[in-house]
Amino acid sequence: MALLTLGLNHTTAPVELREQVAFDAQRLPDALAELTKEFPGVREGAILSTCNRTELFLAIDGENEPEVIQWLASYHAVEADALAPHIYSFKHLKAAQHMMRVASGLDSLVLGEPQILGQFKDAIRTARDALTCGTELEQAFSKVLSVAKRVRTETAIGRNPVSVAYASVNLASRIFSDLASCKVVLVGAGETIQLVAEHLNGQGVRGTDVVNRTLANAEILAASIDGHAWPLTELGDRIQHADIVIASTGASVPVLGKGMVERAQKVRRHKPMFMVDLAVPRDIEPEVGEIDSVYLYTVDDLQAVVEEGLEQRQEAARHADALIREALDDWQREIRGYRAVDTIKQLRDGTQDLSEQELARALKALESGKPAADVLTQLSRNLTNKFLHAPTVALRSAAEQGDLSLLDATHRLFSIDETEDSD
Repeated sequence: MALLTLGLNHTTAPVELREQVAFDAQRLPDALAELTKEFPGVREGAILSTCNRTELFLAIDGENEPEVIQWLASYHAVEADALAPHIYSFKHLKAAQHMMRVASGLDSLVLGEPQILGQFKDAIRTARDALTCGTELEQAFSKVLSVAKRVRTETAIGRNPVSVAYASVNLASRIFSDLASCKVVLVGAGETIQLVAEHLNGQGVRGTDVVNRTLANAEILAASIDGHAWPLTELGDRIQHADIVIASTGASVPVLGKGMVERAQKVRRHKPMFMVDLAVPRDIEPEVGEIDSVYLYTVDDLQAVVEEGLEQRQEAARHADALIREALDDWQREIRGYRAVDTIKQLRDGTQDLSEQELARALKALESGKPAADVLTQLSRNLTNKFLHAPTVALRSAAEQGDLSLLDATHRLFSIDETEDSD
């Protein structure tokens, strides 16, 4: 069997197409069963489906790729001709290399993002539960997860911020020793604030206040993070309890002024307040930064952090790629070693048969009364002759034909010193 990886991702297909070929988690076991039991040439299979990629990890018969693109298109009622230009595929060690890069976060939209590893593990678990993951995929997944673990522990691939949303939370964690105990107010409910909310939630922050001009949007975001939604008219009251305020709205004028923050700080008795303005135009008046107990950062302040983090992640990615190459080299050696297993078994079985035949002949000779010394001498001579007959004939024939490769191989196999051939 051969290993095959096939799919599409954020670099090869627009979101509209990725949405069409995404697999519903509830239907995934049925899709795996259909793919492996009814589709010719596919022995084992697993499917990874996220917002940014849909990939099939397959063990197939022979070298010819089955018409999996046609199956994928048919399953999702998409035109195969429209799907095919966006599909990539890899076989053998190239497939394994791609899987390692995916699981390690090197192929993600955000370099080094950690969620993909959990999603990869979920895909494996689903395939196991569906009984579509056999020996070949299990071996591949074992190697992939081992490398991904090394990448996470031996490189800094996920330790540095590469988005302003992540950078703002990362900076807050440096200022507050226990981020989970902080009271947070998020102003806005757009994509950037959603990312901030996800990062905060991942840091254990709960009970976050989401303040937004459109309350319905605030309620949706707040529900996803176990927070509380408030209309923009409540902003002044909400920041009176806030250790951290992060804003990103589409407003054309600031929604947080110096007077509002000063009043909040009087109520707070001037406890430190960390504020981040991720909006352009700005949501927080620049004069807020003049308040002694307030630490205000803008998107420009964070951009330097992001650039530094990206540079460090790219360096970590180069280290990660080196770890992947090392793992692939080891795996290739193992694969080459497997090729010798059948030959070694046949060699041992054949030698054992000859030994048993000669041993039976020697035992009969002893039973007939022949001297033991003579029997053992004959047994040794016969074993040597029988073991070396076929190799001797092959070596002589190769030498006569000018093929010295077999002679060289024999020197290596039996550690024979190199000597000049006699005339």
